[in-house]
Amino acid sequence: MRAVPKQAGFTLIEVLVALAIIAVAMSAAVRVAGLMTQGNGLLRDKSVALLAAQSRLAELRLEGGLATGMKNLECDQGRLKLRCEQAIVASTTPGLLRVSVQVRDRSREAPPLARLETLISRPTVPRQ
Repeated sequence: MRAVPKQAGFTLIEVLVALAIIAVAMSAAVRVAGLMTQGNGLLRDKSVALLAAQSRLAELRLEGGLATGMKNLECDQGRLKLRCEQAIVASTTPGLLRVSVQVRDRSREAPPLARLETLISRPTVPRQ
């Protein structure tokens, strides 16, 4: 009797183990891609909120005649529903006002997306 030569190849168990490893690796890759997409969305929202805060500060500089106090305004930017919270207080330096603008998402309670602070010179009233 002659011996039957052993055939080369993979067993069913080896193939199933390899498929299980590939499935775990693919699910991890999909999860990472989802987290990256979510992170990119938040970064985009923060960038747009920063532009809204800068726009609000520019408006305040152009308005002149600033009154101290707190004020909330809608400052939507495209699809983002934003709320600008501005605070104007007297600075410790005479002739300057401290202006703070925080931008929040109106659709949910969350920490501010952007915050800017600056000093603006108080308009001088000419003497007569």
